[in-house]
Amino acid sequence: MISLDSKLPAVGTTIFTVMSKLAAEVGAINLSQGFPDFECDPALIDAVATHMRAGSNQYAPMPGVLRLREAIAAKYAHDHRRRYDPETEVTITSGGTEAIFDAIAATVRHGDEVIVLEPCYDSYVPSIVLSGGTPVFVRLTYPDYAIDWDAVRAAITPRTRVLMLNTPHNPAGAVLGRDDIGELTAIVERHNLLIVSDEVYEHIIFDGLQHESMARHEPLAGRSFVVGSFGKTYHTTGWKVGYAVAPAALTTEFRKVHQFVTFSTSTPFQHAIADFLERRRGLAELSPFFQAKRDLFLSLMAGSRFAPLPCRGSYFQLMDYAAITDEADAAFAIRLTRAHGVASIPTSSFLHDGVAPTVLRFCFAKKDDTLRAAAERLRTIEAS
Repeated sequence: MISLDSKLPAVGTTIFTVMSKLAAEVGAINLSQGFPDFECDPALIDAVATHMRAGSNQYAPMPGVLRLREAIAAKYAHDHRRRYDPETEVTITSGGTEAIFDAIAATVRHGDEVIVLEPCYDSYVPSIVLSGGTPVFVRLTYPDYAIDWDAVRAAITPRTRVLMLNTPHNPAGAVLGRDDIGELTAIVERHNLLIVSDEVYEHIIFDGLQHESMARHEPLAGRSFVVGSFGKTYHTTGWKVGYAVAPAALTTEFRKVHQFVTFSTSTPFQHAIADFLERRRGLAELSPFFQAKRDLFLSLMAGSRFAPLPCRGSYFQLMDYAAITDEADAAFAIRLTRAHGVASIPTSSFLHDGVAPTVLRFCFAKKDDTLRAAAERLRTIEAS
């Protein structure tokens, strides 16, 4: 028997896989894992086929197809007045998760501490641990999931190297505001910290709010890896095309890791996305499209025993179920899937200690009929 001392002893199968598998087994409506159940623009699929037939089927350059990097640079100049050099400051990755891993692996050394704001996406902490770092957890405030900047300041030590951010936030749907940017700037400049900013829902932000990207603010852009994902932007999560923009000095170290993780990402997909991004196709429509789905889901859930929490961005809606049961969220999520046929994600999965309020995450990136069918089932649930 081979005995292996695990580098991630506390890590099991991701909750997203577990809940999607359970939903499939029992025939439940899957509002758990964050992917659409509708198709992307057919023209995007046609573009992939066109580039395949044109011979774009071999390795892409390690940093990514140049025209896609140029389109990303143009997008940031347009959206945030920040000019990134596509040659030295933009890198295409195999999804946002890879970009997050590469950024952490490039900057975190043994003994370094990384501030993690919880709840957080489940790839953050394993990436830190695998890089020899120590995650230092700061809870977002409930129920608005705002950042307690006093708690962040209290968590910083001489070993703190990186602060991880996520806006719009998964799972909470919270977004950074101008006051947050001021607090953040003062902290990172005083302590000379780097930032890994997960902004994969950058184009999904509601109620007339502005996305406060790190790229938008010069003192922050100069010390930040900004991570994006075309899976979220173009409804193509299965293509796994993401990116990171960062100053040249940071990008140099980032690419040293990237080249030995995936080296390059699917060539025809990159060309097809460049076709769309060069014309900014679909970007302006994204927030209104998903805000309509959020509003539909909320209207359908009105009168149920679920209480919605504020959602300002992303395509996730948190629901408090305290009026139904005081059951732990993971147990209730499983029971909800098996007994009522709707799968969700327990927010304890986004917390290192697993201690969460009575809240579940529902994905509303679904067809309207899917949302109607799910809400019809959820509205029938009584207190237990």
